[in-house]
Amino acid sequence: MALLRKRLTLSVIFIGFCVIFGFALRVAAQDDKPLRLDVKLVSLFVNVTDQKGAIVGGLTKDDFKITEDGRPQTIQVFERQSEMPLNLTLAIDTSSSTYKDRYIEQQAAKKFVRAMIRPQDQMNVLQFATYVDELSGFTNNVSKIDHGLDGLRGDGGTALYDAIYLGSQGLGKKDGRKVLVLVSDGGDTVKSTTYPEALEQALRNEVMIYSIIDVPIEASAGRDLGGEHALITLSEQTGGKHFYVDEGGLDKAFAQVSDDLRTQYMIGYYPHNQEPGRSFHRIDVTVPRASAESFTIRHKTGYYADAQKSRD
Repeated sequence: MALLRKRLTLSVIFIGFCVIFGFALRVAAQDDKPLRLDVKLVSLFVNVTDQKGAIVGGLTKDDFKITEDGRPQTIQVFERQSEMPLNLTLAIDTSSSTYKDRYIEQQAAKKFVRAMIRPQDQMNVLQFATYVDELSGFTNNVSKIDHGLDGLRGDGGTALYDAIYLGSQGLGKKDGRKVLVLVSDGGDTVKSTTYPEALEQALRNEVMIYSIIDVPIEASAGRDLGGEHALITLSEQTGGKHFYVDEGGLDKAFAQVSDDLRTQYMIGYYPHNQEPGRSFHRIDVTVPRASAESFTIRHKTGYYADAQKSRD
């Protein structure tokens, strides 16, 4: 009798398990939400301007088309003005060639901080000459950032690419929008990090580079035109922008960076139909009706999907 009761108990347990398992299968079959395994959302921050350079607002998700390696993608996320936290690294050239502008840089940067920082945002300050130094860690405390800016010192060479490499690494640990603002008069003279290494680090860490180029307005004598071109290209490749310091001074240049960051569309998609074997995926964003209106569309050129190799 005891054996019979034991068998009946086991049978009931088995039947119950089958019922529960069958119910779970039915629920899974009815759930029409697609499973995404190891597929990362690719986020783009896009600026659109017209022929006169004026910002084009009011566009919708349906106005944009995205391709990855030439293959159409479906936009999953769209925001006309991103409220994502802004993580910003301000990297200032303090090499000997910029000594005359040191005080002006400090005051203009302090105004920029006050115009940009919201409660959800964070900023840190780097200076670069022969070496790169962090003057303040990431914070939204304006007084701490001011204190860091008051510590600007330096002379000697210009470790521009080191600043981009290290600044991008620091930003890569943050969530949200990641922006590196460079203030410099030209090229790299330290020759530690290379241009390709600096660009790759920025793209891998999804960092937009904004270059504020401060050079003599007069003749090109003494200017590092190759360095200026490198700054311009770095900005273009990462979806940022470059500005020259003109008669409006650094205040105007910082204000232009601020305006540009406040007028970005945020677009996201989950990659599908990817071309196998690629480590770098190239992105193209278009507004089809722009062919008649000649819009200029700025965004990062692509992203790395493979793991980064350690640097010797």
